[in-house]
Amino acid sequence: MNVVIVEDEALAAERLISLLQKTGTPISIAATLDSIEETVAFFSSNNNIDLIFLDIELADGKSFEIFRRIEIDVPIIFTTAYDQYALQAFKHFSIDYLLKPIELEQLLPALNKYKRLERHNLNAQLQKLAEWVSSDRQDYKERILVKSGNKLFYKSTEEIAYFWAESKEVYMFTLKENKKFLIDYTLEELEQQLDKKVFFRISRKAIINVSAVAEIKGLISTRLEVKLNQPSVHELTVSRDRAANFKLWLDL
Repeated sequence: MNVVIVEDEALAAERLISLLQKTGTPISIAATLDSIEETVAFFSSNNNIDLIFLDIELADGKSFEIFRRIEIDVPIIFTTAYDQYALQAFKHFSIDYLLKPIELEQLLPALNKYKRLERHNLNAQLQKLAEWVSSDRQDYKERILVKSGNKLFYKSTEEIAYFWAESKEVYMFTLKENKKFLIDYTLEELEQQLDKKVFFRISRKAIINVSAVAEIKGLISTRLEVKLNQPSVHELTVSRDRAANFKLWLDL
């Protein structure tokens, strides 16, 4: 099996090569590349590769740029330290998505998936996957059941500015009208069910809609303050451990 590794961190590339050697699968490393430019140049003149391990965050940009410049129909296992790119990754002949630091327990199932797909007509399976991802099928929650007095009714997620957890209750605040409604979901449930391109959990108390964001202000250390394009009764601050991912989310 001819494999290409695209990874801009030398230690991460060496670790992956070491793990691949421990899998017991006959693998030949055809190239180790560290940038979009190198990858584009390599695949412009090489077409005998069986599998690519592709880091998403490269020194010269996100690796999705590669697919805008050249056509690659080789199966890909994406590697990244962030999980918000999963849906985008599966649009590009991806068969798996590994979060760093990669462990052997993650790598083995990914290689086994490649082998199974290879036995069952890999290209046909990948094409079905690509069609599914690009179809109109939507698994994200599109409406939220809310309470107002003794009434229950639905609000579209497009109408929501942010969610706020207070004591043991969670409220949603609407865009523009800035109305407050009690809902019967935890933030953990919402985090899993909402479109991650649109909503981001900035702290243990709040999830915000990108459409409601007006500006970001830096506070002491690495914390960030989110200013909405409408009044807010809450201080919306990005927690220190979420700041890096939040910046990446804004750049999607």
